[in-house]
Amino acid sequence: MELRSVVVDIFTKIAERRIREAMEDGAFDNLKGEGLPLIFEDETWIPEDLRLAYRVLKNAGCIPPELELRKEIINLRELINTIDDDKERLKRIRELNYKILKLNTLREKPLALEAFPEYEEKIIEKWTR
Repeated sequence: MELRSVVVDIFTKIAERRIREAMEDGAFDNLKGEGLPLIFEDETWIPEDLRLAYRVLKNAGCIPPELELRKEIINLRELINTIDDDKERLKRIRELNYKILKLNTLREKPLALEAFPEYEEKIIEKWTR
C-alpha cells in the first residue's frame, strides 16, 4: 500500500469521526435549508482547472465570458421570435450564429444542440438530404 493512500485513509477516518461527533452534539441541527434538496450547478462546461477560479468570480458577482455569451444567445433567440421585419430578423439570426460559433470556440466541448432545437432540426434536415 502506498504511503499516500495510507495518509488519505487516516485523514478520511479522522474527518468521518469528527463529522459523526458533530452530528451527535447537534452541530448540524436547525441549519438554514435543513430538509431541502441541495442545488448543484452544472459546471461540466467549465474546464476542471478553472472551476475554482470561476466559482470565486461568481461569488464576487462576476460571470465568465462563456456564461455571459450564453445569456446573450438565449436573449437573442427570444428577441428573434418577436421580430416581424424579415431584414432585421435575418440580421439577428446572423448575429446569433456568430455568437454560437464564438461560444463553441471558447468551450472544450461543443454547445449541445438540444438547447437550440430549431438548429438541431435544420442540421438533421441538411444531413439527411
